[in-house]
Amino acid sequence: MKTITVSDMTMAIGTAETALTFREKTEIARCLDKMCVDIIEFAPIENEKTDSLLIRTVAPLMKNSVISLRTGYDEASVDTAWAALSSAKKARLSVAFPVAAAQMEFVCKMKPKAVLAAIPAMIAKAKTCTADIEFCAVDATRAEYPFLISAIEAAVAAGASTVTVCDTASLFTPEEMADFVKKIRAIPAMANVRLGVECTNGLGMALACAVAAVNAGADEIKCAAGNGVLPSEAQITAFMKSRGDTFGVATALNTAEITRITSQIEWIRSGKKAEQPAAKVTSQSAPDTIALDKNANIAVVADAVRSLGYDLSEEDTAKVYEAFARIAAKKPVGTKDLEAIIATSALQVPPTYKLVSYVVNNGNIISSTAQIVLEKAGREISGVCIGDGPIDASFLAIEQIIGHHYELDEFRIQAVTEGREAMGSALIKLRANGKLYSGNGISTDIIGASIAAYLNALNKIVYEEA
Repeated sequence: MKTITVSDMTMAIGTAETALTFREKTEIARCLDKMCVDIIEFAPIENEKTDSLLIRTVAPLMKNSVISLRTGYDEASVDTAWAALSSAKKARLSVAFPVAAAQMEFVCKMKPKAVLAAIPAMIAKAKTCTADIEFCAVDATRAEYPFLISAIEAAVAAGASTVTVCDTASLFTPEEMADFVKKIRAIPAMANVRLGVECTNGLGMALACAVAAVNAGADEIKCAAGNGVLPSEAQITAFMKSRGDTFGVATALNTAEITRITSQIEWIRSGKKAEQPAAKVTSQSAPDTIALDKNANIAVVADAVRSLGYDLSEEDTAKVYEAFARIAAKKPVGTKDLEAIIATSALQVPPTYKLVSYVVNNGNIISSTAQIVLEKAGREISGVCIGDGPIDASFLAIEQIIGHHYELDEFRIQAVTEGREAMGSALIKLRANGKLYSGNGISTDIIGASIAAYLNALNKIVYEEA
């Protein structure tokens, strides 16, 4: 069984258009590392201050993946790249040059002879920093074949350990890609060098071309998490599950986490936070439209519950009425009281998600951030998000973990005791599939109460959906 190297380019090509924050980029890199992609690629450093800081921040966090950073077209860019990358546990430098005539003139402003001289010089320079050097032949499928062979031979002679050929313009069908890879693999200089491919999706055949390339002798394929340009990890995993044994190939991807992590990355990249409708947030109860006393029977209470938007089963209605009767014997029950009864009595279920820990940073000169760790089926899952305040950041982090957005219909907080150590109560209403689910949380920390209330409502939804 041959293990194929998976090199992810999400950070190289898939973040600029979404204007992601520094923390969001860091979180995507952490997600890719959890997915166990072999290599995480970053674009060349343009802003030495911010881009280098991102690399230096991400590099020590990676437990599984190699960090690959692409250089520019001059030797000074190698020094800049390595200064940012040197703290990584596993590092690769990628030297990329266009090898099609028009692209050489347009992209790097060089004639073919100059490119042919620059390739070995750049790789030799990179070789002084690390042994893991990739030469990336950009637009290789449109290059003149003799020139492409010369470029590859020069790169290998200078010390490239991996050569990647790119179908940048999406020209090839799977059959043509297989023939192309066989010809490259047959070059004598490639005998002990790994061969990678980058197959783009202009013809809708990126995955098929990548599979054909692997079958023809490629060792490494480039992908990206859901950007549509390259094959995704989810597609690669699906193929490996279905046909990997047939082709005698496998990957090191964490298949058990692919769906959740891919959803998490998409959630970050899509900017769903900006699309969320504003929930009703109050610190007091809504106007008391309900006034019930101890004489109200179960039918009257059930009608009041429905008027608040809840659709409860007979069993839950009975539980609500039982709790209502205990309170109504002592005092009248209003809207606020009834909603608290529903939140604490109806649909109490075994918790699918349990709160392990939360860390929230907030201030008047920083963006609010929240890191939430939840436990599901004995496994801890974490999420980090930025929000418009500490509670918004906490809710977004939970949604990031579960990979799903539920409409926040209402969020209410209030003090239930007095004094500096007062207990705070939070009531959450989430809407899923047209139904309303409420959750309640109590704590001396109102953020903790809010998180507990959200999880209480979330667990009810998950239980019913299951």
